[in-house]
Amino acid sequence: MKKALGFLKSAAVCALVAAPLYSASGVYAADKSIAVTAIVEHPALDAVHKGLIDELAKLGYKKGKNLTVQYQTAQGDIPTTVQIANKFIGSQPDVIVGISTPSAQAIIAKAPKDQAVVFTAVTDPVGAKLVSNLKKPGGNVTGTSDMSPIAKQLELIKQIMPSAKVIGVLFNPGEANSITLIEMLEKEAPALGLSIVKAGANNSGAVLSSARSLVGKADAIYVPTDNTIVSAFEAVVKVGIDGKIPVFSGDTDSVKRGAVAALGFNYYDVGRQTGQLVAKIFEGANPGDLSVEFPNILELFVNPGSAEKMGLTIPASVISSAKEVVK
Repeated sequence: MKKALGFLKSAAVCALVAAPLYSASGVYAADKSIAVTAIVEHPALDAVHKGLIDELAKLGYKKGKNLTVQYQTAQGDIPTTVQIANKFIGSQPDVIVGISTPSAQAIIAKAPKDQAVVFTAVTDPVGAKLVSNLKKPGGNVTGTSDMSPIAKQLELIKQIMPSAKVIGVLFNPGEANSITLIEMLEKEAPALGLSIVKAGANNSGAVLSSARSLVGKADAIYVPTDNTIVSAFEAVVKVGIDGKIPVFSGDTDSVKRGAVAALGFNYYDVGRQTGQLVAKIFEGANPGDLSVEFPNILELFVNPGSAEKMGLTIPASVISSAKEVVK
């Protein structure tokens, strides 16, 4: 009898585990797991992570209910991305998500062919050798790109500063995405009567001195979606205010941190797009059959107060067309 009761209890437990979970909002999907890593913490990448988790919850995969989430950042250290990749691969989650090019590269270099990988906030997936084809990635990898609209961003700078001739660009030479953006800037600038002067910073501690090196050489500073520079953005803003050299960004979140203006994507929405891809994989899709996706809505953010501190007045026509005016 005890054995029979024990069997019945075990069967009941198994039935509970196998049954779908319920909440006030409805039925949860089957249990799944993801491991998420980012090269560094800063508002844009943090927004991607939040958008990812929120979208999965909306689609029925809720953290702490039927979704197990591991999350770790490399704090800007490339060797650490490899350590995290090894750790996550060993835990065998349903999907590993790499936020940023360095983190995605580390995972894809190590992941076995049966491990689903989704990258996000990657500027140039082909140039970074994450995939060879954007429409049909093949294999175990897909993701979302945040390729910046470089031509439109330069046009914005020219609209706000018609007399500008030289744009100083801060970047990390070790980030593949930044090299791609520099090449695009140098290609697009001449058509607007602009030239590009570069200043490299291999880590966040070098950003302040690199920004100072542009004072007297450039009419404005442009910060691309470079994780190293964005993580130390306040240092660039300080140089902009002290040196009266306006600072522009490719990342709208940086406007709240002191950039004059930015035309770019909402990184929370990029995270939500990524969540939709992950959900498709949870439901049986092969990552290699899912096309790499790109955000298609641009938003203009401006910060008139910061512009004034840097010796610049943003035209009223630009302010009136902004989605957000930071006070």
